[in-house]
Amino acid sequence: MPAEWEPHQRTWMAWPCSGYTLGQTESDWNEARAAWAAVANVVVEFEPVSMLCDRDHIEVAQSFLNPKVELVTAELDDAWMRDIGPTFVRKSNGSVAAVNWVFNGWGAQGWSSWEKDSQVATRIADITESPLIDSWLVNEGGGIAVNGADTVLLTKTVQLGEGRNSSSTQTEVEQEIHRCLGTSNAIWLERGLTRDYEEFGTRGHVDIIAAFCSTDTILYHDQQDPSHPDFQVSKEVRKQLAQSGRFRLVPVPAPKTLRDSEGWVDYSYINHYVVNGGVILCSFNDPNDRVAYEIIQSAYPDRKIVQVDATPLFARGGGIHCITQQQPM
Repeated sequence: MPAEWEPHQRTWMAWPCSGYTLGQTESDWNEARAAWAAVANVVVEFEPVSMLCDRDHIEVAQSFLNPKVELVTAELDDAWMRDIGPTFVRKSNGSVAAVNWVFNGWGAQGWSSWEKDSQVATRIADITESPLIDSWLVNEGGGIAVNGADTVLLTKTVQLGEGRNSSSTQTEVEQEIHRCLGTSNAIWLERGLTRDYEEFGTRGHVDIIAAFCSTDTILYHDQQDPSHPDFQVSKEVRKQLAQSGRFRLVPVPAPKTLRDSEGWVDYSYINHYVVNGGVILCSFNDPNDRVAYEIIQSAYPDRKIVQVDATPLFARGGGIHCITQQQPM
């Protein structure tokens, strides 16, 4: 699997058409649409964007999106493309293939439906004429992070969690991950951020906890307020990442905002998206937005950093990285 900072052919996204992501009121609908559009309209200034969209929602999507965003009709349950789409990899001959994980609604969670979303990876592979690599593993793109060389980051409560692959051993899961991604070294984190275990969470996706920014450097979520339950999680994550002794670790302070109307937040600048010539970074109208900007700019000195308000995305259970999926050159 190429690192995210390697050249992209395009970005894939999915338009919010139904379910809890879209919401129940017209105000909710427009907030969700505006949040997805804000990301797409920034990304398309760096690289092509293809947006899957239910046929009945094409017209409303067009009213929010930059005309440069390509709309592709598809039936959808939800809009988290990182998780429902294929994971693109490069074969030994340099051609691109698409890994088709088993998607079952983040561990067959009661609120989720996935009959349509489970077909999205195959649909995109067909559109892009990419050979399909079928996997037996229940997994999502937000549950993995790679350095483009040999290492993948995983979370025990995701890949080994109930509803996903709890009947398989860690060794079996690791071997399948390596087969599909071409990696040989796995770093397992014990768990994810606290909010991610609530009703609409993923139960520990790594892409709000840690991200590679080079083959030997890892950015990690650093909750610095001892009153937040993720203060201890951050300490544990740093310890687990440091155990290999191979990687330089860069803390990225969590936003100073600790709670919203639902409880402890999992706002994270780690959930950014690297595009051709840029990085799309979450903002939260928070004092640490600028701190995160400067850290990410240091990590990617040759790229333009653009911040987009991710608060409406996190209120729905994800962030900028969660709604995007790169197709490498």
